Amino acid sequence: MASKSGRQRRLERQRAERRMARLAEQQRRRRRSQAIIGGSLALILVVLGTTWLLGGFSKKPAPVSLPTCTWTPRTAGAGVEDTGLPDANPPKIGAPKLILTTDLGEIDAIVDVASAPCAAASLRFLVSSGFYSNTTCVQLDSAAMALTCGSKTGDASSSPGYQFPVEGVPHPMITPSDNPTPSTQTFYNKASLVMTNVDTNAVGSQFFIVYGDASNLPDEYTRVGSVLGGLDIVQQVANAGATDGNGNAAPTGKPKTTLTIKSATITDDLSKNPSASPSASASQSAT
Repeated sequence: MASKSGRQRRLERQRAERRMARLAEQQRRRRRSQAIIGGSLALILVVLGTTWLLGGFSKKPAPVSLPTCTWTPRTAGAGVEDTGLPDANPPKIGAPKLILTTDLGEIDAIVDVASAPCAAASLRFLVSSGFYSNTTCVQLDSAAMALTCGSKTGDASSSPGYQFPVEGVPHPMITPSDNPTPSTQTFYNKASLVMTNVDTNAVGSQFFIVYGDASNLPDEYTRVGSVLGGLDIVQQVANAGATDGNGNAAPTGKPKTTLTIKSATITDDLSKNPSASPSASASQSAT
């Protein structure tokens, strides 16, 4: 009997040990699960907090609307021609080619729409209306190294029937690579196509063609593009010099050599010179 009772006690003890082992294993598994869940929750909280700090839960930003062009009408008369107004919301990208057919040859320029969308739109509008046809370049400025063209009347009074604000200012100072001295710094490098102003912060139809380095043009004009070819024609006019109102040689005045724009066109097809880019071609023209 004692032997049987001893066996029963051993069996009970073994069953109790197995129950304790199972309970301990369940507790270990529960602690592991709790640790995993706690770590996951902590990670989720970190991600949510970071997202909140970075504005991830803010309202969706409103779509960006690009500025439109403001065309301020000018009263017709005294050199101002009634041309109508260009499109108020023109393209903001592109690089069309402006082709000026002159009595001395062809001058080609690339128009930088992204940098000066309103000036580019105005050029396209005036070219398409024939505004520049049979116009004569009116002024040569040796200090600015610039030839002024685009006058319908043959003098500085010419303007379309609108004006618009200057774009792209201020410009960075540029040091020409072929003569890198501080005295040659300029805002408008050689071969720049620059719109002139009819008033303070007001652009019209006329434009400068900068034919040399170190132009002293002040930083108040819209650079609308770069000359690709035909800069030698402008240089030819510049070499002949200018005259004042009495016909005497002058640093600034009417060019001795007449340059007449017979017609002007703008094309988005650059196949005529497919390898040319605005920067590379302008550099080649400038040499």
